[in-house]
Amino acid sequence: MYWPVLTDLYRLLPPEGVKILLVLFLSFLTGLEREERRAGNEQLSFGGVRTFPLIGLIAYGISLLSGGEILPVVFGFAVVAGFLMLSYRHKLQTSGLPGVTTEMSALTVYVAAALVYRDQFWIATTLTVASTMLLELKVGLEGLTKRIPPQEILTFTKFLLLTAVILPVLPNRGFGPYDINPSKAWLVVVAVSTVSYGSYVIQNLTKGQGGVMLAGLLGGAYSSTVTTVVLAKRAARENRPHLFSGTTLVASGMMYLRLAGLVSLFNGHLIMLLGAPFLVLATASLGLGWLWSRLPDATSGEVAREFEPKNPLEMRAALFFAALFVAMLVATHLVVQYLGRAGVYSLAAVMGVTDVDPFIMGMTQAAGATAPVHVAASGILIAAASNNLVKGIYAWWFSDRKTGIQSACLLAALAVAGLSPLLWLMR
Repeated sequence: MYWPVLTDLYRLLPPEGVKILLVLFLSFLTGLEREERRAGNEQLSFGGVRTFPLIGLIAYGISLLSGGEILPVVFGFAVVAGFLMLSYRHKLQTSGLPGVTTEMSALTVYVAAALVYRDQFWIATTLTVASTMLLELKVGLEGLTKRIPPQEILTFTKFLLLTAVILPVLPNRGFGPYDINPSKAWLVVVAVSTVSYGSYVIQNLTKGQGGVMLAGLLGGAYSSTVTTVVLAKRAARENRPHLFSGTTLVASGMMYLRLAGLVSLFNGHLIMLLGAPFLVLATASLGLGWLWSRLPDATSGEVAREFEPKNPLEMRAALFFAALFVAMLVATHLVVQYLGRAGVYSLAAVMGVTDVDPFIMGMTQAAGATAPVHVAASGILIAAASNNLVKGIYAWWFSDRKTGIQSACLLAALAVAGLSPLLWLMR
């Protein structure tokens, strides 16, 4: 109903009139927010619903008079900044408040008005809306800085270093007789680190919430082997064999979901073969583990979480993983060349004793290149099954006898179930 009226009004106004109205609206929006903030503060504050529109009009007028030349606009920006500096200095002398957000928002209004003259309506509106939201969310943002420990900011910075700084500068081509691609190798490091870091962040956000089952779910996405050892050591102090053995199985079920996500990122042919088995194994492990944990134990009651993961983004750990991944690529190439599929399967069984991620990610690169896809898929299943057997040994060794026996039996059954897809893969 109102849209045709607005359209007709837009057609009646000259183009410059529409721009002036937009400048007034955007600058008034910022000024209104500052006016409301000043109303709740008795201290001196620069600008409001009149000053900010005036700054916007000055910026638009200078842009119009200069015909779009950048130097006059910059000079006007410097003059306005000079007046704002005087205002800020006076504020410091009279109230001692160090805040400079109002002055910065005034400069944002100036820039937005200059953008409107250049027909950059979307950018000008986005800058204004973003700055207004930042001003309005002052309390929430300042509270967030108090809740986030400094080491977590460093951790996120390391994540950006791995992803946004190192990855783009690595050459994306093969080197050497084994055709090692530095960009792809580091991309694998980034993918594995991202999954672990995501679980790490969620665990920190839910710190103090949930019980052992939540620790098993999140820990399985982080590292099912580490989670198994931690749960086993905790079980030695608790008389809850069903709870801890069931949670250990849940952590290994999350491992299959984690592997499915990583494999799908790097090799579509492999996930076509492994997607359904991984999904079935994960669903069965999660369901059976949860049901098993619900069985009554001699001791009842909620068991609080204790496991707090370590920072997964240490540069030394990332470089070590990258070296292992490259070593796995070379080893896989040599094994396929000289030992055939039997060598791949033997290597998979051995790698299950340690961290399976480098081997499995190596298989995603070798599948279809140096090794047949079905051989790589079989190797991944064997490595995961071998890792489950090793985790069963860890659980038996570190926990009390009853919990250890239950955990070892559940993980051995999962290992056998994880090998069942080989019946049709090896045909």
